[in-house]
Amino acid sequence: MSLFRKKNVEHMIADSARNAGLKKALGALDLTLLGVGAIIGTGIFVLTGTGAVQAGPALMVSFLIAAIACGFAALAYAEFASTIPVAGSIYTYSYATLGEMAAWIIGWDLMLEYGLATSAVSVGWSGYLQSLLAGFGVSLPVALSAAPGALPGHETLFNLPAFLVMMAITALLSVGVRESARINNVMVAIKVVVVLLVIGVGAFHVTPANWHPFMPNGWHGVFGAAAVMFFAFIGFDSVSSAAEEVKNPKRDLPIGIIASLGVCAVLYVAVAAVVTGIVPSPQFANVSHPVSYALQVVGQNWVAGFIDLGAVLGMLTVILVMAYGQTRVIFAMSRDGLLPARLSKLHPKFATPFFTTWLVGLFFGLIGALVPLNVLAELINIGTLAAFSMVSIAVLVLRRTHPDLPRAFRCPGVPVVPVLAVAACLFLMVNLQLITWIAFVVWLVVGMAIYFSYSRRHSALARE
Repeated sequence: MSLFRKKNVEHMIADSARNAGLKKALGALDLTLLGVGAIIGTGIFVLTGTGAVQAGPALMVSFLIAAIACGFAALAYAEFASTIPVAGSIYTYSYATLGEMAAWIIGWDLMLEYGLATSAVSVGWSGYLQSLLAGFGVSLPVALSAAPGALPGHETLFNLPAFLVMMAITALLSVGVRESARINNVMVAIKVVVVLLVIGVGAFHVTPANWHPFMPNGWHGVFGAAAVMFFAFIGFDSVSSAAEEVKNPKRDLPIGIIASLGVCAVLYVAVAAVVTGIVPSPQFANVSHPVSYALQVVGQNWVAGFIDLGAVLGMLTVILVMAYGQTRVIFAMSRDGLLPARLSKLHPKFATPFFTTWLVGLFFGLIGALVPLNVLAELINIGTLAAFSMVSIAVLVLRRTHPDLPRAFRCPGVPVVPVLAVAACLFLMVNLQLITWIAFVVWLVVGMAIYFSYSRRHSALARE
């Protein structure tokens, strides 16, 4: 029964408010921009080309399907974040509702999601940076331009730009969340302006004939693209990781989660409509910068240059928010005894988990430098879909076990909405490749080995 021991919700909230030591510096606008910063990135700037080849112009529908799946889960996240405003996101929620082993699995899962997300985005960032530099006649040595095997026909060894950007973001996060949030807000504003520029200029170059056939690969292509495009929405859940650093979490967290997802869904569908209307979908095959490519095709090179610059700046915010979310999950797990205590130690000056920030930054920086993007993207998706399913189930459990717990935001349509969230996530998981499932199972097996050999015995609940 020790596998299912749960944390006391009321004590958890009180202890967090009394002992966390993290600075409360974020408001509703900060959280919304944090979410938008995490969402708009590699998914829209890089993977749009992959999705267009797979789904054709129906990529718009793929984005809607992924957004709906995320929307159901977002409502569940909003209820939890406002009810249990504690660092750790769904890991913490699971500990209070589903028990310790489930919490460990989801925490281990989140490490995969957030960590590989930073790696994947650093790879996408590297591609756009090199495209931008090429416009000025500057190029890197091929060996240092990509991960091994990422460029067929070329001998590549190490993605140097991807590694360096991870180190820069790690240094920023280790200094403090307030400073990180200020820089994030500026870069998000630039990124949104760039996306609106794509829509505004590109709309005048759309040829409706390019939208036919609308579904060249049928619904199979649409659903397959939705499973990949789900990556484009990952990030809103990281808003809940900031719970202990929010001034008014009961009000601001639901606003940040739902608003950021809604804004990005509208922008994504519009961008998909524009780029597939400008360029026939098959032409996006093997294009690493599809959004700026579409504007180059119609001779809008100045806009394409701005897009490359905006993507370079914009994807920095995704790395920033994902790395931030990961360190806070590890912080919470360490504080609970499931990971070594050193990982939850705060820096005396910056009040941040300094050691943890640099440890994960170096580890996933090397992964980004050595693993191709297409391998990373699907691994992130399956981990995130599993996490979203768990949070939806946890809402149902908490409603039954703690019906009178004060809730500033209540997920509507319970139990229908959480059940739909689980169904949508499982449906998208089924559309992922077999190799992705195998890698995911291997990751879980390693996690369970660590849990039974270390975490179960060192758990704070076990000591109590």
